[in-house]
Amino acid sequence: MNRAAAREMISAYVERPVAGVLAKMGVSPNMVTMAGLVGAGISAWLISEGMLWAGGIVMLIAGVLDLFDGSLARSTGQDSAFGALLDSVVDRVSEIVVLLGLLIFYARADSLGGTVLVYLAVGGSVMVSYLRARSEGLGIDCKVGIMTRPERVAALGFGLIVGHWVPVVMLIVLGVIAGLTILTTAQRLFHTGRSLNAGD
Repeated sequence: MNRAAAREMISAYVERPVAGVLAKMGVSPNMVTMAGLVGAGISAWLISEGMLWAGGIVMLIAGVLDLFDGSLARSTGQDSAFGALLDSVVDRVSEIVVLLGLLIFYARADSLGGTVLVYLAVGGSVMVSYLRARSEGLGIDCKVGIMTRPERVAALGFGLIVGHWVPVVMLIVLGVIAGLTILTTAQRLFHTGRSLNAGD
C-alpha cells in the first residue's frame, strides 16, 4: 500500500468519524490544534525529566490529534487559510518543543553525542518543512521524500518508549531521523529543481 492509499484509508475510517464526534461535542478545529501543542509541551517536560517512555506516549497522542483538526474544519465549514497556517506552524513548533525536551535530557546527562544528534534531527526536520513551504510558494507541490512528519513522529515515539529502557535505541533513532531528513531535503530540492526546469 502506497502512502496516498494509506492516507485515504486513515481519513475514511479514523479522521472523518472522529471529526464527526468532535463536531457534535462543539469542539473547534483550533481547539484541537492547540491541544496538540499543549500535549507536545507536556511531552517535552516529561522527556527532560528522564521519563522518556511517558513523554513518547504523550507525544504520540498529541500527534494523533493532528489528524483531526483539518477534517473537523472541513466537515464543519470552518476551514480557512489562517487555520491551515496555524496548523502548520503548530506542527513545526510541537516537533521542535519535543526535541528541545530531549536536548535538555542529553545536556543534563553530559551526552555530547545525544546533544549533537538532537541538533541534527531538528535541523533536518526544519529543512524538510522549509523545502516544502518554499516549493509550494513557487507553485510546486512538494510532498515527496522518505522522512516526512508522520514518519518522524512515529520514529521518535518508538525511540522514546523503547529508549527509556534501552538508551542506545534512542540514539540510533535520532541518527536515522537526522540522516533521512537530510536525504529527504535533497529529494525535495531535486524534485523542485526538476519541476522548475520542466516549466521553463
